[in-house]
Amino acid sequence: MNAKQKITEALASALDIPPSYYEKAHNRYIDLGKWFGRPDSLTARHSPRIYGQGSFRLGTVIRPLTAKESYDLDVGCRLEAGISKHTHSQKQLKQLVGIELEKYRSARQIENQLDEKHRCWRLEYADDLPFHMDVVPSIPEEVTKRASLVTAMESHGLGRTLAESVAHHSGNITDNRHLEYDSISYDWRISNAEGYSLWFESRMATSRGQMEKVAAMESRAHVEKLPLWQWKSPLQQAIQILKRHRDTMFSKNSDSKPISIVLTTLAAMAYRGEEDLGAALDSILSGMDDYIRSSRPRIPNPVNPNEDFADKWYDPKYVALDLEGNFRRWLTQARADLKHLDKVTTRAMLEKLLNEKFKVWLTASEMDELAKLLPSPASAYSGVQIITDRPAKPWASHS
Repeated sequence: MNAKQKITEALASALDIPPSYYEKAHNRYIDLGKWFGRPDSLTARHSPRIYGQGSFRLGTVIRPLTAKESYDLDVGCRLEAGISKHTHSQKQLKQLVGIELEKYRSARQIENQLDEKHRCWRLEYADDLPFHMDVVPSIPEEVTKRASLVTAMESHGLGRTLAESVAHHSGNITDNRHLEYDSISYDWRISNAEGYSLWFESRMATSRGQMEKVAAMESRAHVEKLPLWQWKSPLQQAIQILKRHRDTMFSKNSDSKPISIVLTTLAAMAYRGEEDLGAALDSILSGMDDYIRSSRPRIPNPVNPNEDFADKWYDPKYVALDLEGNFRRWLTQARADLKHLDKVTTRAMLEKLLNEKFKVWLTASEMDELAKLLPSPASAYSGVQIITDRPAKPWASHS
């Protein structure tokens, strides 16, 4: 194993959260699902289903930069029977779920009040693992709309089998900013976190070696399907590294940083099945911007191509943040900093790079092991620094 591969794997390992955190998140899903399905629940007759989504679902969670930050645990709450766009408004669905969540909060003695967000309800936990749970109410999408989604995905390159599997999981979510939020309306926002995870899995599966590894793990554990967070694929690890690099670069200007769904989607598109993490990072960084379209949608949601993950780039409300410009500046910086891993020749150079660019401090023994792999010493590290500690326009006034 070459030095870059070993260094990037050590970096990804330092950024990842312990398996017990994923298991605890999973237990929260199970507990909440049992609550919504209990006989005296208002939602029991609507066949409620609780499922994970977001970075916990994809296995791309990273440790927060500071101890003050909490983990985001995104949860879908789908009522699969007895409710449709023709019988309920978005507001009625959201209030129904909110009533049960308030009862859950009281029963589990969660002190913080239930907090309503635009699309979800937030529960703030204060135990040994600080995190908040964002619960998104939803209902299944109608059959005719699912068929049109299959057609749209096929036109953007997805095979029909995958497109049909993805579309099966599509649904409609609530959003209190919608003009018809409190009235019966056919026009609801489409969301498909489960379908996105299937698409993401298909991108990881481009690595034959990764699939053989997962199959072996499933066989040893005697499970039908291994959760994505246990795959530990080069794609997942690369995304973790890129997210931390972004967080470090924009630590003083978080409103201006590229959002995770943009990084995750572009990285997955650019991934070519490399089994070496260093090679995967090189491939992803060199190809990410190839998947940014010149016309709208600039970065289509792969499971709903009419949705644009980069819609804020051209939204007048966010023009002062220069979000597209900041994405491209981050990409240039990430390319420069990761390229310097090939030029690191001393323990001190490596320590400086990891500390400054990723806010990662490895143990002395870990650093010693990595130092053994480095080539003979050369000049001291002098990383290309495109963003300095002194904020530069356009975000100087938004820090």
